[in-house]
Amino acid sequence: MSTDGSLNPESDSFDSHPPFYIGQHSSTRSETLTDTQHSQVLDRGFNFVTSPITNRHFFERVVALYKAHLTEKELWSRSHTTAKPNPSLPGPVVPTLTDEDTSYFPCSYVGSIVAYSSPWTDLCSSNPDISSISRQVLNIEVAYANFCGARSIIIPGPRRDGSGGGVALYARAIQEALQAAGRTNLIIHMPMYREPGLEEKAETLTSLFKESNGPEDVNAGEIDLFSAWDSWNTIRLVCNYSTRLFYIAVRIPRRLPEKELQERWFAEPLHYLTIAQKTFQENRNRHPSLSRHHQELINHYMRLKNAPWFILNDVGPAIESLEESADKMVTDFPTLTEANQTLKESRKSQMPNLNVFVAYLRHLERQQPPFSILETPTLTSFQDWLQSPLQPLSDNLESATYEMFEGDPVKYDQYELAITEAMAEWKVLKKPSAIGAVDANGNPELVVAVAGAGRGPLVTRVLRAAKKTGTSIQLWAVEKNQNAYVYLLRQNKRVWDNQVTVVKTDMRGWEGPQPKGYTNVRCKVDILVTELLGSFGDNELSPECLDGIQGHLAQPHGISIPQSYTAHLSPISTPRIFADLKTRTGGGDANAFETPWVVRLFAMDFVAQKVPGHGRFQQAWEFVHPVDVLRADEFADENGVSAKFATAGGGSIAGSSGTNDHNARHCHLTFVCRTRGVIHGLAGFFESVLYAPQIPGKQPVEISILPDQIDRKSKDMISWFPIFFPLKTPLEFPQDTELEVSMWRQTDDTKVWYEWMVEVFAWAGPKTRMKFGTTELHSSRKIACLM
Repeated sequence: MSTDGSLNPESDSFDSHPPFYIGQHSSTRSETLTDTQHSQVLDRGFNFVTSPITNRHFFERVVALYKAHLTEKELWSRSHTTAKPNPSLPGPVVPTLTDEDTSYFPCSYVGSIVAYSSPWTDLCSSNPDISSISRQVLNIEVAYANFCGARSIIIPGPRRDGSGGGVALYARAIQEALQAAGRTNLIIHMPMYREPGLEEKAETLTSLFKESNGPEDVNAGEIDLFSAWDSWNTIRLVCNYSTRLFYIAVRIPRRLPEKELQERWFAEPLHYLTIAQKTFQENRNRHPSLSRHHQELINHYMRLKNAPWFILNDVGPAIESLEESADKMVTDFPTLTEANQTLKESRKSQMPNLNVFVAYLRHLERQQPPFSILETPTLTSFQDWLQSPLQPLSDNLESATYEMFEGDPVKYDQYELAITEAMAEWKVLKKPSAIGAVDANGNPELVVAVAGAGRGPLVTRVLRAAKKTGTSIQLWAVEKNQNAYVYLLRQNKRVWDNQVTVVKTDMRGWEGPQPKGYTNVRCKVDILVTELLGSFGDNELSPECLDGIQGHLAQPHGISIPQSYTAHLSPISTPRIFADLKTRTGGGDANAFETPWVVRLFAMDFVAQKVPGHGRFQQAWEFVHPVDVLRADEFADENGVSAKFATAGGGSIAGSSGTNDHNARHCHLTFVCRTRGVIHGLAGFFESVLYAPQIPGKQPVEISILPDQIDRKSKDMISWFPIFFPLKTPLEFPQDTELEVSMWRQTDDTKVWYEWMVEVFAWAGPKTRMKFGTTELHSSRKIACLM
């Protein structure tokens, strides 16, 4: 991997933290700022401002329209005293906008204005007339803002959650507004949870006319921390995970909720974090500040590839102060002396007009923890970016791909440590060598093979380990890629001093090493080193490859590095990736939801909790090498022919010979979820024991990408991203439930694929479980990894 300045945390060109983009919003503003006012707000340190799409005049017109409708209904009722209410009585129709209804027009600085829809509407109202008026107003506003060139429109979220159909009404209105908006993105403004006082301040049509929404709409009593997230989940589900709705603005409360809810919002497509004035506290100097917990949340959220922007709510400057300042502005051009004096005063004062809340956020911006080695711009760009798994047996990698893998020193340091330990213990335990030769000191001369050598990084590490331990070796590098083979030959001449025998062949067809000084004689291998592991351990067919070469490993002393590896799973919520997959499906990728994707999972939520007997990450299966018995060898012995030429036999898959059935696997895992939520797939990880010392008291040499183990076993290792097994339909589950995951590793002797499904259960009594939902059986057979 490249080590230029953009990737080196110690270089001057490496950004130490992501920038803050800070906007200003006023809940009482009813007009778009003038050019002068807008410039003054930016002079206070803001990067952008929000603007109402319509003004007070439009609001009064709508109110008058509804009053007239109520009068009409009253007159109709008086003239039909014995009749039931007529459901066909026409409702109010909001007329189109006029130039008196808005001060929002196309302008040169439209890019630094975020349109804000009217907060006085009530899309959730149980009154059909009010909900209809609100829906019409929303459509009119988003269509007009789209015409003016708005890039995004913030829409106040529902003020109530729960049953009663209000959220469904709201979601249906947003789905319709997406069509009216054309190309503009819609952003729903939601509270992190229903903290009292966190909602919009503006009165709604419902409250203005003293309409009742019914008891189901009242958020009373104990606060349900996840109810606001439930509403957002319903909205985006009704809108089918639309990419133009795929943004959200979250109101940060004064009192932060539990970590589970913070992580749930972290997984969502955050675009804005809005912070009201009352969320801030005064420090000793009576300046605004945020609590340590708020600072940690901001620092965490700013690690996203698309870091959220900030909107400060009702922190000034007030519109009156802007107008007053505008009146005092000098309209004539200053003299050169006056301009120079103004410049000196400006430099001396260091932006005296900087808003105190903006100044504090700028302080937090500078105080962010610096990027770690895992947060280089390149690695950050890989966040939640889907990559198809490698097909190492059917495809030849390019040099750039090898180079990227070679840029991880942690991985190769661990491999070198494992090889060094193996060679050192070989001497201590006085194990014989495959060729029976010894060096001048009487130590055995070992036969070492690097299978799948690529461009040779492991070959270099083997030579280093031999030098460290004073071990005499005969070294073979086996590689099937004819292009990499050329590179290996060059490395052998220029770097390795012709100490290596380079062989171009598929490791499964290699006839074994021919020791130096012998003719037409093949010997066994003492240490076999490979780097065939994938994100799930076995997904790049390491078991099948090692089956094909392990016959050359000396028994019983031969060592395989790695010696074993385990696959692990955890259910996750990752709406960003789910929306990406839906887009791919619409673009013609029919197998998008049945592909195990390699992805650096980042904006996601591990929905399961660690409880006794059930971890957040659970082992699916394990592979150990060498394998004592191979069905392919038995088949050849019994039939006198290789299994690859066999016809249908007794394998577990119809039409297979069954010679690879020992590499099939199945697991059934149970995960416990304390809070309710939704999952979009399964995250897969692996761990590997490269070498388990045979001398008691020594720790094994391991590598791991498990989130709770990587820092302990292979800190800062970047060679592997996790694997993601998606679900075609998001699976919702209530609180205190169990997610049961079933997964299979299947094979038919020519290819390997995975199958997976998830079920939801909840306990209805001490001995009774109820099933709440299940997914279909997913299968990657159509895009299986070829053997």
